[in-house]
Amino acid sequence: MARSSTFVGLDVGTSGVKAIAVSPNGEVVARAERNYPLATPAPGWAEQDPEDWWRASEAALAAVGAERAVGIGLSGQMHGLVALDEADRVIRPAILWNDQRTSAECEELELRVGVERLIRLTGNRALTGFTAPKLLWLRAHEPEAYGRIHHVLLPKDYVRLRLTGERATDVADASGTLLFDVAERRWSSEVLEALELPPEWLPAALESPEVSGRTANGTPVAAGAGDQAAGALGVGVDGPGPLSVVLGTSGVVFAALHAYAPEPEARLHVFCHAVPGTWHAMGVMLSAAGSLRWFRDTFASGDAYEDLLAEAEDVEPGADGVLFLPYLSGERTPHADPHARAAFIGLGLEHGRPALTRAVLEGVAYGLRDSLELLRQLGVRAESGRVSGGGARSRLWLQIVASTLGIPLELTAAEEGAAFGAALLGAVAAGAFSDVHEAVDACVRPRERFEPDAGWSRTYEAGYPRFRSLYPSLEHLEER
Repeated sequence: MARSSTFVGLDVGTSGVKAIAVSPNGEVVARAERNYPLATPAPGWAEQDPEDWWRASEAALAAVGAERAVGIGLSGQMHGLVALDEADRVIRPAILWNDQRTSAECEELELRVGVERLIRLTGNRALTGFTAPKLLWLRAHEPEAYGRIHHVLLPKDYVRLRLTGERATDVADASGTLLFDVAERRWSSEVLEALELPPEWLPAALESPEVSGRTANGTPVAAGAGDQAAGALGVGVDGPGPLSVVLGTSGVVFAALHAYAPEPEARLHVFCHAVPGTWHAMGVMLSAAGSLRWFRDTFASGDAYEDLLAEAEDVEPGADGVLFLPYLSGERTPHADPHARAAFIGLGLEHGRPALTRAVLEGVAYGLRDSLELLRQLGVRAESGRVSGGGARSRLWLQIVASTLGIPLELTAAEEGAAFGAALLGAVAAGAFSDVHEAVDACVRPRERFEPDAGWSRTYEAGYPRFRSLYPSLEHLEER
């Protein structure tokens, strides 16, 4: 069958899969999404059936004409544990990135490896979302299932297995397992030995644009990248320069690095980037646009986001003294605390829904500022940001974030996030571009810029120390 000149990106997300077809000049010519359920069999648990990912991926790829594409790239949710037996059959439902069951295993892992050694090797501390603690949990709590393991994959890599028959991953996604030597871009024999995990369980780790396999009709499939690295490529962050600022369910401030540079206390995640020979550092807050969704669902059920945002626009910067701490589901950056909780501070009889909405928008912006400050301490020069995610649809929120961070923010012509970055990797794997930089130059175009408002920036600069004081003031009130 004659191939079209398009390349396809597939993003295996938490709520569903997205596929897009992209032309050589970066135009999205087809898109499809298919959803699947999330299981919570116990409080704090989050699981999915990998077969749901594959069925949804098959349908989405068919809908965008992937069989005629030049190349395919993969992205997806990071950290999930897919355990397979000797025949590549799924042993149990996948344990996802947002599963919180492994607190004890995180402590065990840091004792076995040593905190300083773990940060030096992996760029991170042990957090409940990562893959390695999930394996320790399975060994302790489901020994029968653990004893059947022959292969371990990440979520998008299970889709690759079904698509190409190959077991492989990429260095960016592998960096989020706590089993990877991020500086050397290979699996860590030291960590594996300390945790008594067999290295033969792990797939080959390739650079993101490398060909990892081919579909039944010969289409090359790029190794791909985890969702944040792919999403950063999708907005043009292929090297030091603009930051990637994500206003999704979670919030991310992401900077590309020329060299491996772990943050001394591991308050930032440091992973391999999807560009060969580079790394990235990112701060992650767990409830960004998720905070606004919670607020709408709880206090304005049935109302449109547009109505809430219009009300907030009538409130002056500073939200009439109301401050929101956005730790609805714990926090990662700068406080690795799954027990952290949210709060409104400064409420009075004069305050109504508009002030609270504005406080939510500003609290999330302050949370992003925490990540930016840590990146600056790591030596990152923050001059502008490329913004993406559902929250980026709000011009008010973009103005608040730009003024709080003190840098201009840019939207790009394509708004497909990780799927777009995956498509660019698929194009490089197919030889449509010589490298990732050429693909980004050809396909990523800024379309609108939001400059900081000087008056708002003064207000937020004065308010930021107040925000910073909230967590240490309230930490002793957390239920543990």
